[in-house]
Amino acid sequence: MNNWKTLSRTSVGIMITALLVVGCNTSSTAPEEPADGNAGTGAAEQTNEKAPEAAEEVGYPDEITYWVQLNANVAATMKDYGEIAAYKKVAELTGTKVTFQHPPVGQEKDQFNLMIASGELPDVIEYPWAAAPKGADSLIKEGRILRLNELIAEHAPNLTKILDENPDYRKMVTTDEGNIYVMPFIMGDPSLSVVHGPIVREDWLKKLGLEQPTTIAEWEAMLTAFRDGDPNGNGQKDEIPFLFNINDIDLDHLFVGAWGITQDFYQENGTVKYGPIQPEFKEYLATLAKWYKDGLIDPDFATTDGKLKDAKVTGNQLGAFTGYPGSSIGRYIDLMKENPEFSLVGPVYPALEEGGYAMGNYSYPFSGIGAAVSATADNPEQIVKWLDYKYSEEGHFLFNFGIEGESYTMVDGYPTYTDVILKNPDGLPITQAMAKYFTANWSGPFIQDKRYMEQYYQLDQQKQANQNWSQADHSKHLPPLTLTADESSKTASIMNDVKTYRDEMINRFIMGAEPIDNFDKFVSTIENMGIQEAIAARQAALERYNARK
Repeated sequence: MNNWKTLSRTSVGIMITALLVVGCNTSSTAPEEPADGNAGTGAAEQTNEKAPEAAEEVGYPDEITYWVQLNANVAATMKDYGEIAAYKKVAELTGTKVTFQHPPVGQEKDQFNLMIASGELPDVIEYPWAAAPKGADSLIKEGRILRLNELIAEHAPNLTKILDENPDYRKMVTTDEGNIYVMPFIMGDPSLSVVHGPIVREDWLKKLGLEQPTTIAEWEAMLTAFRDGDPNGNGQKDEIPFLFNINDIDLDHLFVGAWGITQDFYQENGTVKYGPIQPEFKEYLATLAKWYKDGLIDPDFATTDGKLKDAKVTGNQLGAFTGYPGSSIGRYIDLMKENPEFSLVGPVYPALEEGGYAMGNYSYPFSGIGAAVSATADNPEQIVKWLDYKYSEEGHFLFNFGIEGESYTMVDGYPTYTDVILKNPDGLPITQAMAKYFTANWSGPFIQDKRYMEQYYQLDQQKQANQNWSQADHSKHLPPLTLTADESSKTASIMNDVKTYRDEMINRFIMGAEPIDNFDKFVSTIENMGIQEAIAARQAALERYNARK
């Protein structure tokens, strides 16, 4: 049985005896995380009150410089991560002063690359390392970051216990050359791995007497009814059945997943493939082109940004789109609370045939996000000990729930958010209220707790969407692969060119500017760009991953 799925039956580090480990999406990208409700009240009552061993005894560092991207929810009310209550508490308990360095918003990747190239590095670098050029093994060889295996074994007992009890985690966080390069962010519960999918106006379905669609054919019938049935009731044919978003297709594989492929790399029986050059991709494009021609897709989809999307949803025009349970379903229902009939639902990812399963949004428990220790740090042993605190019982509660008695209380052994989080007295959205206390709704070097997500999704519609989207087929998703420096340098420019061309042509095919009959030419162009070399690199990386011990 998959070890990470059985984590709820093991203890995590020095965490409470039945605590489930979990992680976030990404980027986390989306909010999501692990633990079960059987935690003993006695142990939980000590959370945030029982300090770790004295800093001088265990050797916590006096000071740390810490480079990390600034999450938007933090930026809304604070200037840096040092103002987050969890980090304040850790500073109090460990005696370590942390100076956070945040790159300018929108310049994170460029600033990271410049920093790595310069060699002038802070002590800790938290980053989605899968996006780092050259790969972790090369950065270790070049003296940019440290191999952490021995440091973790000697100075991180909490993380060591987690990795020992969950060998699948250890496999994911270890490179092909056997290096552990970060203190990882881990999603330890399957529910946290699915955070995005199709969203439909539930009240429109009810008004038109429709069930939630489960197949491509049912989606077409539903969108046609949205176009013709006047579900917004204003007597005008102004409904927009579906808003296609090309930026979302790499995230959720909506519709293309019905054909058993993705619009990027995936695997089939151990063989890596690139979706856009498969014959099924032509069928997918032909379907969307037909929908566009028939007025089922927003004619302005290519130029509709977030603000325009908001206007179309709140203007009672848009029938279906893609999004998250929180920032889409929850936020729009709140924005439309003056219209009590307004409701959204997240149906299952549609398959080609009734009873089938399509591919959908999914993230492996570890996706490369974590905190690396730079090779120039003066005190790596102490830094690893300090980072390991986040994997302890107390650290787990701090970074998933915040301060007991302020942001959460224990109710029958369950860490329950207070109104400071759920009904913030200053009117802050729940994500910003959370950010003032902890980091569970994005990521970081800790284990995310699913009980965070269970409370973040306050509406039944959000919880049901997560359950529906989780029914998709995840068997073809690639695990977190590690390209060698040579593979990365040879294929990075190839994939930049391929993706730019792919996105341009998808839009052209859908809008009818490019005939579907030119699909073979599209495939030939991608082939000539070197896609087979990129496929071969990922095939080699997959074989190395499967061979990891």
